[in-house]
This record gives sequence, C-alpha cells and structure tokens, in this order.
Amino acid sequence: MTVRTRIAPSPTGDPHVGTAYIALFNLCFARQHGGQFILRIEDTDRARSTDESERMILDSLRWLGMEWDEGPDVGGPHGPYRQSERSELYGEYARQLIEAGHAFKCYRTSEELDELREARKAEGLHLALKPADLALPEGEVARREREGWPYVVRMQVPNEGVCVVEDMLRGTIEVDWAQVDAQILLKSDGMPTYHLANVVDDHLMGISHVLRGEEWINSAPKHQLLYEYFGWQMPVLCHMPLLRNPDKSKLSKRKNPTSINYYRRMGFLPQAVLNYLGRMGWSMPDDREKFSLDEMMAHFDIQRVSLGGPVFDLEKLTWLNGVYIREDLDDDAFLEALKQWAFNEEYVRQILPQVRPRVETLSDVAPLAGHFFSGLPKIDEGSFADVKLEREELLKLLQFLTWRLEEVRRWDKDALLAEVKALAELFELKMKAFLAPVFIAVTGSPSSTSVLDAMAILGSDMTRARLRHAIAVLGGVSKKQAKRFEKEYKQL
Repeated sequence: MTVRTRIAPSPTGDPHVGTAYIALFNLCFARQHGGQFILRIEDTDRARSTDESERMILDSLRWLGMEWDEGPDVGGPHGPYRQSERSELYGEYARQLIEAGHAFKCYRTSEELDELREARKAEGLHLALKPADLALPEGEVARREREGWPYVVRMQVPNEGVCVVEDMLRGTIEVDWAQVDAQILLKSDGMPTYHLANVVDDHLMGISHVLRGEEWINSAPKHQLLYEYFGWQMPVLCHMPLLRNPDKSKLSKRKNPTSINYYRRMGFLPQAVLNYLGRMGWSMPDDREKFSLDEMMAHFDIQRVSLGGPVFDLEKLTWLNGVYIREDLDDDAFLEALKQWAFNEEYVRQILPQVRPRVETLSDVAPLAGHFFSGLPKIDEGSFADVKLEREELLKLLQFLTWRLEEVRRWDKDALLAEVKALAELFELKMKAFLAPVFIAVTGSPSSTSVLDAMAILGSDMTRARLRHAIAVLGGVSKKQAKRFEKEYKQL
C-alpha cells in the first residue's frame, strides 16, 4: 500500500501555526514511508473563504520549507484540489446515501431546531438530535417539499450503543452513539459540510492515513459510519495532541499570536519555526533540540509523539531562533535573511509613499519608519498619558478594536477605515480622538505615518498583536472587565 497523507486547511483567515504543525507531521509520516503528501483546500464555507487566505496558506507553508506532491497549485491525478470545484460530486454521493436509506432530507427550520434542543435541555437529555427527533409527519414533509422549502441532507445515526474507533496513538476509542447527532452532510445551498466532503475526498484521493488534531475525535464515529455506508475502506486515523498556551488552554489568537505571518513579520527564521513545531509533542531519538526538516523526516516515528498537550512557548521559540542566527548564519547569510525579512524591494516600496512626503533628509527615515521594521513597540503605561480617556474606556476601546479586527476578511485600508469609523461612532469620539491610542499601540508613537496605512502594511496578526501588547502594558483586562466587555460587544 502506498502511504498518502494530506493537509486540508480552510482559507478563512490568517495561516495558523496549528495548520503548519499538522502539515509537518503528515509530511514527515508520508516521507518516512516513501509516500505522498497532498494539500487540499476545504473552501465549502463560501461566505468566509477567500482567495487571499488560500494564497497566504500556500505561501506560508512554502516559507517554512514544506512541499506537497499534489495540490491546487501543482496539480495531480486526483484533482481538482479545491472542494468548491468538486461540488457536483458531493451532491451525487448525498443522493446515493438517501437512496440507500442512510441519509434523509430534513425540512426543519432553524426555529424548530432551537425549540427541539431547548426541550431536550430542559429534560436533561443529550443535545444530539436523532432522525426520530427531527421527523415530521409525512403530509407535512410532502407539503414543504411541494412548496419548495429549503432542506438539508442529514445522515442516519444509531440511537444507542457504542462506536469503537481505532487510533494509531490512542488505541481503541469508544464514543457513545447517544452523543452523536444526525449530522448535516449537504447544506441548503447544495454545498457539503466538512464531514461529507472530507470522507468523499479522502476516499477518491486515496488517502491512507489521516493525521489530524484531537478536536476531531468526536467526529470520528460519523466519518467511520459514512465509510461503512459507502462500503469503502477507512483510512488509518491518528489524532494529534492540540497545541496549548503556557496556561494549558488551547492555543488561541485571543491569547497569543497564532498566524505564521506574525512570526514571519517578527523576524523569526523559517527553519527555526519549523524545528520548533517539530518539537511539539515529538522528539528526536537522541533528544537534541535543534534539527532540520531532512533530519526529522529521516528519524521520524509517529509512536514518539506524546499525547500530553504540547505547550507553544514563545520564549523557547525565541531562544531557538537565536541559536539558529548565531550558529547557522554567517555575515552573508545574515544579510540575506535581513533582505528577505523586511529590507526587500516589495516591502519597502509599500512604505516609501508613507515616509517620502514627511522627510527632509534621508536620516529622517529610520525614526519615522521604525515601526515597519520592528516587533512589538517599546511602550509603557506612560506612553498613553496624553490620551484623554479614562483607563477603563481606553482598555475597552483597544479591546473592542482587537475583536473587531479579528472579523475582518479583506485586510486593506478601506476595510479598516470602515471598522474604525463604526467603533468611533459607538464610542462617540471623533476619528482623531479614537485613533490617538491606536497610533501609540501600533506605531509606538503619538504621531507617525498614517496608522491605517501602517495597519494595512503590517498585516492583521501583527496589528492585533500590537493592540494586545498595548492592553497588557496598560495593566490588562481583568476577568470582571472581560465579562462586561464581551457582553457589551455582543450587543453591537
């Protein structure tokens, strides 16, 4: 059997370090067995998927040094490799399931579904909705079908018993069928959910082993059942431990920078970041800290993965990056790394229009444009002394802006301006007053080049990281404040 693994990211935001972590282990497992590694884009969420996000995913994985044998940009015998270009396939397989009695059309409205869940919650029952719970009288189904009501396709699932799933790392996993709902397979717009598309694509692309995050363990019974319904052999499953923050919580962009773009923008070397991701729950046979991708692939053994949640420690990554700079880069390589990082024509050309109208001598450029070539600004509480806002209002402004920017899909000046205007109106502030603390947070100075242009150039994750840094130097948001802020924010 030829080993074939895959990574299947959704292009709905910045490229996540968790995606790179799972991609790395899939790549190493495939290469260890002389197999192939495939990249597939799961873009069935048409509202949130963007071409820009897909481009960033491919670019960031390549920046780290990973290559794939098949994918949307390199082609292959099992294409297309974007799910949005395979939509007709999923509809056909959904029809097969309906005809075989393994799936059904569900005409329930969202209001009816909410009522069903609330009723089950009140009775102290599992919130998983079964086919029997969703069933409508035959006459009502016929009426809704005749009138053209929207429907989804759901899978049939057992009401009781235990589903047994085998996992390469965890052995036998048992999941109570009572906790598994009648999963939607095809949405009302005809697009598949992850569960149907994932199973169909993995089968048609000949995927032999699925290495994915442990958050998918609860979905394994649904996937295994679909393989049984179709009469296909299921790939071998391996659920990798999730990356954790130092406090053991799940790695989240609300607590730490999670975008590969952030670490690239901060000046980390790709080989150091990849090395560090390889240390996430895995170790070399001789336990050395520093190793290359080729060395990892040569010595890779999936059984050396530890199930304890690996901690993504920024201080440890920074230390390792320093080791690479000192030990691996001579002056020529160091200069080349600097050029690739920020002192390259493409990046500098974005900055020139911001600084040229403001300088009289070339020596003015460095202090004026320093924030484009640095990490987190050197600011403290005193930096905000001239901002005419109470402490809590200032924290709320920065926190609301951070949350708002997490939802921005198209990262450019016009989109950022719209978000800032909306929040300025909410805070009943003129734009200049609203942007005063933002200037300091993003550029490290109360006056500099256009802060909105700076945010657009720096990118989403670096901008949010600087806003979070400003919140931290101001003392942070307490748990009590966080609850109050979240409540207010949800009412926007």
